[in-house]
Amino acid sequence: MALARIEDEKPVPREARRRQSVRLEHEIIADMVSPGARVLDVGCGDGALLELLAARKGVRGRGLELSQQGVNSCVAKGLAVVQGDADSDLAHYPADAFDYVILSDTIQQVRFPRKVLQELARISTRAIVSFPNFGHWTVRWQLLTQGRMPDTDVLPTRWCETENLHFCTVRDFAELARELGLVVERATPIAGGRAGAPFAETLWRANWFAEEAIFLLSRDKA
Repeated sequence: MALARIEDEKPVPREARRRQSVRLEHEIIADMVSPGARVLDVGCGDGALLELLAARKGVRGRGLELSQQGVNSCVAKGLAVVQGDADSDLAHYPADAFDYVILSDTIQQVRFPRKVLQELARISTRAIVSFPNFGHWTVRWQLLTQGRMPDTDVLPTRWCETENLHFCTVRDFAELARELGLVVERATPIAGGRAGAPFAETLWRANWFAEEAIFLLSRDKA
């Protein structure tokens, strides 16, 4: 009977696995945000995360989205979202305008990641940043054995079609945050559709085994 059950199981399609990963990422981010906080979601897409934060945490949410389609979807849901480019439009927000600024699966798509991260730290008390980890062992293995850009659940788009401009690893991002004087308050790896324990003390392992990573950052008050 056990063998029959195993044979009857069908593999989960890649797109479904990706949707599950996005939902998990949103759950983790929501857990990092305080109730009633002022939140700006940069690259908010269709507004799914803003909806979750409003329903669960009662946040005062705003969104910035590059695509007109995404803006239209958000506005149709009653969300306060404007069209804009993270590379240029964050400079228009005043300092400390928000309690949290979220950059979910977006920093690898901007032209100037360092500048964008600096702006996040300027306009908010805390920043939450998530991204795919280009240092995951499957990525390294595909590059080593096939000599080709990786094809994974987290990085499923061909190199010539991807919107990603700046791939980075967990270690790369942690070093950039440190260079900018940012403190890692919390960091959570995602692998195999599951969230792991915070890896602030095990950066080497996370750099190998996290498919995605979510960082909660704050300014160094020292």
